[in-house]
Amino acid sequence: MDIKAYVLKKALEAKEGARAAAKASSEEKNRALLKMAGSLLTKSRELQAANKKDIASAKKKGLSKAMIDRLTLTGKRIEEMAQGLVEVSKLPDPSGEILKMWRRPNGMMVGRMRVPIGVIAIIYESRPNVTADATALCLKAGNAVILRGGSEAVHSNTAIVKILRNAAASAGIHPGAVTFIESTERQAVMEMLKLEGIVDLVIPRGGEGLIRAVTENSRIPVLKHYKGVCHVFVDRDADLRMAEEICFNAKVQRPGTCNAMETMLVDGKIAVKFLPSMIKKFKKAGVKLKGGADVMKFDKSVSALKEGDYYTEYVDKILNIRIVPGIDSAMDHIAKYGSAHTDSIVTEDYNKAMRFLKEVDSSSVMVNASTRFSDGYQYGLGAEMGISTDKIHARGPMGLEELTCTKFIVLGSGQVRT
Repeated sequence: MDIKAYVLKKALEAKEGARAAAKASSEEKNRALLKMAGSLLTKSRELQAANKKDIASAKKKGLSKAMIDRLTLTGKRIEEMAQGLVEVSKLPDPSGEILKMWRRPNGMMVGRMRVPIGVIAIIYESRPNVTADATALCLKAGNAVILRGGSEAVHSNTAIVKILRNAAASAGIHPGAVTFIESTERQAVMEMLKLEGIVDLVIPRGGEGLIRAVTENSRIPVLKHYKGVCHVFVDRDADLRMAEEICFNAKVQRPGTCNAMETMLVDGKIAVKFLPSMIKKFKKAGVKLKGGADVMKFDKSVSALKEGDYYTEYVDKILNIRIVPGIDSAMDHIAKYGSAHTDSIVTEDYNKAMRFLKEVDSSSVMVNASTRFSDGYQYGLGAEMGISTDKIHARGPMGLEELTCTKFIVLGSGQVRT
């Protein structure tokens, strides 16, 4: 079977699975999710053995430490994947929810109801946990999912999908609800992106190159964010100890993620008090620092920064530092160089905090918190499908509600239009 026929067969299977998933009760879906979670834990060693094959291959290919970190499945991460499935099972089922109803002058009732989107294709790189997260959210919302992971995680993803499909089938869920594209050929993705009318939505997760390629070639609606260029602005009225902890966490806790800080903006009024100890702490953690001449004077090891660096998502222990005159220039910087992903201010000034929340046009805007909290699980959504910086349909971390759409419902008593 050629690639085109293979992908079409998989998509049609998912279409059947979507119809079945849309009719499944909340109890049936929750039972399937709990069985999936239990199976992941039971087969943790099996998963880690498959994952080791991917890690060995990644090291041979010379992938970065950050990429290998994303790829790695430890026992703890498998437990977190399973817990994500459990958490989603506990969340309210959005499918079928009636948002509001109103009565027209003729007595007819009109309203909106949440319904599944249908078939959702997830195209992703590196992180095998996305396989479980995407499956959980799509199934709970009544959708079918087509999973297409990157070649670097093929052994891990194949093992995870096998476990999830078997568990779902044992719970009475149509196997097409969890569909997997085993082929790692690029053509498989290109063929899937042509299947308008079968696939309803595409969500790419990965590097900017992957996301742009999907967006440029898809005939199907795409939800995405191109990159995560996140900022923390340390205001002159910040609690500097708090600021130091927030900035360190935002960069160092897990630098290979899209919600890690890439540029730290520091109010010039407190730069002398704040930067020496902050730079020292970053250096001790192995962070490579970049800055202008005004930053370099605090430490000779700071590298000269080029303007293009401000647009860069490093996903590594590299950080830009910029000293700014105040909040207005900080927000101007974010507007020019940011990616509308996540930006945070550290301040004790209420008015400036409220200005920052209102004026910074990003999918997540924070006060006195690390950008690393920009995550569906941390927001209480259970697992997340990804983060959207689009402004249509979904914005920010995408949970269950973002995997539904609405339709109008009408309750009449014999009304006819005149």
